[in-house]
Amino acid sequence: MRPLGLDEVRITGGFWAQRQETNASATLAHIEHWLEREGWLPNFDLAVHGGLPEGRRGREFSDSEVYKLLEAMAWELAREPDAALEARFDAIVRRVAAAQETDGYVSTMFGRPGQGERYSDLEWGHELYCQGHLMQAAVARARTGHLDDLLVRVARRSADHVCATFGPDGNPGVCGHAEVEVALAELGRVLDEPRYVRQAALFVERRGHATLADIEWGRSYYQDDVPVRDAEVFRGHAVRANYLAAGAIDVGVETDDDALVAAVARQWDRTHAARTYVTGGQGSHHQDEAFGEDFVLPPDRAYSETCAGVGSVMVAWRLLLAQGHPRYADAVERTLFNVVATSPAHDGRAFYYANTLHQRVPGETPAPDAVSKRAESSLRAPWFDVSCCPPNVARTFASLAGYLATVDDGGLQLHQYASSEIRAALPSGERVAVDVETRYPTEGRVRVTVVEAPGSRWALTLRVPAWSPTASLRVDGGVERRVPAGVVAVPDLRAGSVVELDLDMSPRFLHPDDRIDAVRGCVAVQRGPEVLCVESVDLPDGHDVADLRVDPSVPPREADGRVVVRGVVVDHRVRTWPYVPVDDADAREPVGAPAGGDGMVHDIALVPYHDWANRGPSTMRVWMPTR
Repeated sequence: MRPLGLDEVRITGGFWAQRQETNASATLAHIEHWLEREGWLPNFDLAVHGGLPEGRRGREFSDSEVYKLLEAMAWELAREPDAALEARFDAIVRRVAAAQETDGYVSTMFGRPGQGERYSDLEWGHELYCQGHLMQAAVARARTGHLDDLLVRVARRSADHVCATFGPDGNPGVCGHAEVEVALAELGRVLDEPRYVRQAALFVERRGHATLADIEWGRSYYQDDVPVRDAEVFRGHAVRANYLAAGAIDVGVETDDDALVAAVARQWDRTHAARTYVTGGQGSHHQDEAFGEDFVLPPDRAYSETCAGVGSVMVAWRLLLAQGHPRYADAVERTLFNVVATSPAHDGRAFYYANTLHQRVPGETPAPDAVSKRAESSLRAPWFDVSCCPPNVARTFASLAGYLATVDDGGLQLHQYASSEIRAALPSGERVAVDVETRYPTEGRVRVTVVEAPGSRWALTLRVPAWSPTASLRVDGGVERRVPAGVVAVPDLRAGSVVELDLDMSPRFLHPDDRIDAVRGCVAVQRGPEVLCVESVDLPDGHDVADLRVDPSVPPREADGRVVVRGVVVDHRVRTWPYVPVDDADAREPVGAPAGGDGMVHDIALVPYHDWANRGPSTMRVWMPTR
């Protein structure tokens, strides 16, 4: 499958269009403000004027946040050209270019008098990681019609430097944080420079041979414990693992190495089945931001870093392009709606770094002008000491239209649903154009109108998500027919043809695999692609989510525009010891009834998980006890 560019797909309305508009009007300027205020962008000016290392501010990887902002700006300029944004973009690029060394190396953290030597700390220095994000920013610029842009020239010099330094006869190391692999492969593809792809392949093959020093969490932390081809599952730091997997897929595709792609697909299958939260989030260890063992998925200790969600989308998207299985598109959808969309506040100026599935105590509202010291902040914060997530969300939202559709020799495929216009060319050169109208995910109807059809045989293929137990399809007002989950192809449509897909958006309970000990005896609720949760602000009489018991025999339903479940809230006795015999009838006392009574039954309203904590501090849980 060939992905489509932002000049071929445009989101025109609905859920994602709103977030793209907020990203453009608020988030990009918010990120730029904090990069200036915290000194991370002025670090480049200090590099030019000899002010390093004394004046440098930010962590060793802070350069990368500037590059991710540039990538987001590049995608946004392609989505919606804006002269003022273009001027801001150009000004930042000039500051970065001025700091680049004559041999192409660029870093504000290493390489100058008083700083560490270049590549003297590959485990933690992030030099290649940062230059990788520089290259990905350039990829965005090049793919949107600016092949000779200054940013592209800067990235090309950086890539040449990396190849010269780490080539077959050079430094045999790898970066402790994977990223340069996917960046080199993408840059090599867009610039038609095979040297960059070969270097990406070299980095992938070096990984897993104890190239990096051992650490307290083991070499699995940076995936240097087992070669990529031999690994069975994603492990270690969740962002690193996903970025490496994305790079390996790109290398496999570019070099026709099907075995490498298959190895990553095998690891993805097990990771998806045993190490991924119901939201699509990944990473259950806080101390090392890492995957746990299989089925270790505690909701209250879910780290589920936003950047890991972005990385997992990158991986699933690449596997979809390479192998075509709709389960990868299902995974992209789940993670976009329930991790990436959860991070930003509605105004686009505060973010979650980590995404817990169970908030036990109401959060503290962060000051709007203060940096959060804690990644696992209990409410969305405007900025963090480690602020990788805000610009990662920004670049994802700005480029989101690129995930909607693909073409291949057989026609056009729709993978994600949003009101949109698609104007593309098939590999044969023939044009195809469709308009998509939908109120998804509020409603499940997707209406596709063919504006221009190829002269030869072709098919429009639609994804039917696995969460929709029933779906129906109608073509040109004809007989409605049932279609199963997976994909449905509609052949030989003509200009003016209309295809309507109706998905079942009924809310339904989800039960966890019984090996996930932390949520045994609980249920979650999903409606369409959205995972729902309960917040304490929706419980009666000031009760906490810990007091809720859901009745799983009564299906969730919709009432007054919200999904509700049937349940009771209970009072918990104050005890000097929290463990009681199983036959203690007074272990819990239902609210509104004497001890041992039936309790008061309530309809409890739920909210989409991506909307939680937008109404002030609250407790929250996705998995709700049934007893």
